[in-house]
Amino acid sequence: MAMVELKIAGIDVFQVDLPYSGGVYRLSGGREYRSFDATFVRITTNTGIEGWGESTPFGSTYIAAHALGARAGIAEIAPRLIGLDPRRVDRINETMDAALVGHEHAKTPLDVACWDIFGKSVGLPVCELLGGRTDLALPIISSIYLGEPEDMRKRVAEHRARGYIGHSVKIGGDPAADAARITASLADKQPGEFFLVDANGGMTVESALRMLRLLPDGLDFVLEAPCATWREIVSLRRRTNVPIHFDELATTDTSIAQIIADDAAEGFGIKISKNGGLTKSRRHRDMAIAAGYTMSCQETAGSDIAFAAIVHLGQTIPERYLRCILESRDIVTVKTADGNFEVMNGRVQAPKEPGLGITPILSVLGKPIASYS
Repeated sequence: MAMVELKIAGIDVFQVDLPYSGGVYRLSGGREYRSFDATFVRITTNTGIEGWGESTPFGSTYIAAHALGARAGIAEIAPRLIGLDPRRVDRINETMDAALVGHEHAKTPLDVACWDIFGKSVGLPVCELLGGRTDLALPIISSIYLGEPEDMRKRVAEHRARGYIGHSVKIGGDPAADAARITASLADKQPGEFFLVDANGGMTVESALRMLRLLPDGLDFVLEAPCATWREIVSLRRRTNVPIHFDELATTDTSIAQIIADDAAEGFGIKISKNGGLTKSRRHRDMAIAAGYTMSCQETAGSDIAFAAIVHLGQTIPERYLRCILESRDIVTVKTADGNFEVMNGRVQAPKEPGLGITPILSVLGKPIASYS
């Protein structure tokens, strides 16, 4: 049977501000975020099938990504995609990489929208096309911004009461203060809970070692992105038995291959827009599994469409390698799409509907701010 011809006929871009649900989100280095600037993409095919994607950078000081850059990047790339078959996702990515070097956050919503179309065109959920779903109900992780120790302990407890199984605890760089934050956040740890302690690159090797010395014995956590540079993390890795995950520095095939070659960590966090979309994240998933690495499946930030992509990718990661997925919808106050993504007992599963399984709320997204055809 001949494959039905399917071509990208049009690309529309939407912008929505997503206020942070907790007021002010604080990271190391004095970074603060009150709202996230989200970019949404709708790809329409010659047959009328639509696909959707989202890219919501975590401000402009997390990695080399920002919302204005995402939309500028889409302007460079989108005209090159008109007329291509969106189901040929590797060819789509080759075209995007030829049109624009780097800027993975700009490529993500286009890539995810192509996967959404692919699934709808064959009547399958995206997770089945990414390798097939596991039977795992995916554990969700909270995001506990940097604050006073007892306040962080309280916020962990609030998320625990809502069923969260994992907790990502932010620290800031001062050894004594960070040791107190970690100790308080883990004080009520329950069996089966998983903790990431995330410095977002805010520590030196010295401050990290001093902090680790100040901790009580027996605290069970993974240290994520302790330092800003590759050399510092490798140096720290040689001096501690605390498991380390990369995040901000794990963005490309090359960087992940280098982590493995350097024996620089025990795993890394896949953030779909940071890693360039589902096509590239799928490859990074496979590299991690081949290396025996554990991983989290997250986003920098994002609403319902970003969360759908997280769930579909997370649904394909074997249980022994998956630590958690991010409930990104909890971070923002705006609902941008409907879908069957109910969290029960701290876990969620990918829906059975074709594609991403989401229906965007057009009244929230508004009118396109740019269109290409």
